[in-house]
Amino acid sequence: MENFYNFLGNNSLYIVLVIVLIVWGGIFSFIYKLDRKVKKLEEGVK
Repeated sequence: MENFYNFLGNNSLYIVLVIVLIVWGGIFSFIYKLDRKVKKLEEGVK
């Protein structure tokens, strides 16, 4: 278990980078899905 803590301590920057990339990916996928739903609603109104 100590090896795991050493890994986290030595590579904390990369771990934060991966977490931030996952969050941004979720935000962009949400916006993309929302945009598709809005386009469908706009086509239904026309």
